[in-house]
Amino acid sequence: MDTAHRCPMAGLARSIWSLGDGLGFVRHLECRWDIRKNSLAFATGPSHRLGIMVHRRKRGSRGALCIGRWKKGDRQEPQDHALGRSRGGLSCKIHILCDRLGRPLHVHLTAGQVHESTVLDEVLTGADEHLIDANNIPVAWPVALAGDKGYRADWIDTYLLDLGIQPVIPSKSNEDRRTRQVSFDSQSYRDRNIVERLIGWLKEYRRVFSRFEKTATNFVGMIKMAFIQFYLKWAKT
Repeated sequence: MDTAHRCPMAGLARSIWSLGDGLGFVRHLECRWDIRKNSLAFATGPSHRLGIMVHRRKRGSRGALCIGRWKKGDRQEPQDHALGRSRGGLSCKIHILCDRLGRPLHVHLTAGQVHESTVLDEVLTGADEHLIDANNIPVAWPVALAGDKGYRADWIDTYLLDLGIQPVIPSKSNEDRRTRQVSFDSQSYRDRNIVERLIGWLKEYRRVFSRFEKTATNFVGMIKMAFIQFYLKWAKT
C-alpha cells in the first residue's frame, strides 16, 4: 500500500472501531431488553448512552437471566393446589368446623377425591391451634362433635373418645349398631343442619362457589374473608 492512502485508511479504521464498540453494547442489551429508540445514538460515544430509553420485554428462556422458571416457595401451599378429579370433574373439597351457633371455627381444603375422614385430625388440630382468646389461652374444647356417615369409623370413635369428645355420627346401614362402642344420640344429631346451613350461606359468594384462584392459599383467603363478613354481621346483632 502506498503512502498516499495510509491516512484515509487510518481515519476510517478509527471510525469502524468506534462504531463496533457501540454495536457491541447494543448486542449485550438485545438479549435482555428491547430498545425502542434509535440505536445509532450508541455510535456517537459513551456520553449519549444514558439518554436511551430501554423498555422491558418478556421473552422465552433466552440469555443468562431467563434460565428456568420462578416458583413460589410457600410451604403452606399443597403440591396439588387442593384440586383433584372426582365424579364432578376437577373439584376442591371444603372441610368446615363450626360451633352450635353456626359460627365458623376452622376451614381446611383438600382435593375433590380425598375422603372426609382422612383430614378430621387436621381440622381439629388446626382449630385447636388458632382458637385462642386475647390472653393466648385456648377456648373451651367441644363436648360433642356431629358428622354425617362419611365420618363413621371405629378409629374415629376411639379418637374422639380419647380427646373427651362424644361422637354424634350415625351408623351405616350395612353394620350392626349393637356392636358399636358408643350410642347414637339422634336428638343431638338434629343440630347438624347448622353446618349445612353455613355451607349453603357460603355458596352464595361467587368467589367461593366458583373457584377462580389457582392456589389453595388464595382460595382459603377468600373463604376467610367471607367468614370475617359473617362475624361482622353477627357482632352487630
